[in-house]
Amino acid sequence: MNILITLDYELFYDKNPNLENSIINPTNEILKIVDPLNVKLILFVDVGYLKCLEKHKSTFPELEKDYLAITTQLKELCANGHEVQLHIHPHWEDSYYDGKEWHFDLTRYKLADFPKEEIHTIVTEYTEILHRITKQKLTAFRAGGWSAQPFDTIGEALHNNGIVYDTSVYPRGVLKSKEQWFDFKNVGFQKSRWKFSNDLTQEDTNGHFIEVAISALKVLPFFFWRFVVVRLLKVPEHVSISKGSAVGPSKLHILKLLLWPSYSVVSIDGFKASYLEKAFRVYKKKNLQDFVIIGHPKAFTPFSLKKFKQFIEKEKRYQDVIVFSDIEKKA
Repeated sequence: MNILITLDYELFYDKNPNLENSIINPTNEILKIVDPLNVKLILFVDVGYLKCLEKHKSTFPELEKDYLAITTQLKELCANGHEVQLHIHPHWEDSYYDGKEWHFDLTRYKLADFPKEEIHTIVTEYTEILHRITKQKLTAFRAGGWSAQPFDTIGEALHNNGIVYDTSVYPRGVLKSKEQWFDFKNVGFQKSRWKFSNDLTQEDTNGHFIEVAISALKVLPFFFWRFVVVRLLKVPEHVSISKGSAVGPSKLHILKLLLWPSYSVVSIDGFKASYLEKAFRVYKKKNLQDFVIIGHPKAFTPFSLKKFKQFIEKEKRYQDVIVFSDIEKKA
């Protein structure tokens, strides 16, 4: 079974985010684990942030410093064989820096919140920016907040820019909030990869896109109660390297997680890393083609990195890690 290690390379929505703690340092920490094993990561880069840094760096020296730090790390990652791909959080189009802090407007958090022409412009511009910085060919896309529906216009823009793979879907996942919206409840565990056209959740053998779904696991409420306790106690090994806030689910959604079973992505983030081994066994038993792990450097903790290290070294699983260019070679 193939293993894909995919990281959403992005900031929290803090007014004064610390780039070093949010992205640079935690990425370096996971590199300490994977580089000795010759394991290659797939980094889905939040290009809107890069665009904003480019826009303001000539006016604000602190942003020029951040731009240099992040582009230097991305170039080093590519030089060492890691892969960068397209990640779009379009709220950056409505956000700005005033010289003291960032102002985030999450009114248009999803690509689908934008008119058709703007969707095409954003996808094209972001693709060009990331390619210019890294010189890598981009072939895969992940929507910010997994919110890639409806996909038809997004798909047109991606297709025009040479994007073949999507990895925004995870089986049984559903979230409908003011900012985020995705509905994958009809996606089962029969396949981990399928062709599609305009609907990510419906297989089309003649489709020109390939969905490589993020792996998922059914989680009982007990997990989230444990998670709450860990957060409240602030146990050192469970405190993230970066301290920030994400776009969270609604209170109703949180209540559902605490009362009923749900499905969660297989993740390196925080306490969720405790389920890596169990999820892998489930996917292996189902004889699925891919095991796709998601992670966010900003959410790494000492505990989660330890669990990931144990997982990837066990049974020499690092030998089964691939990136999207490997899939292309086999196509």
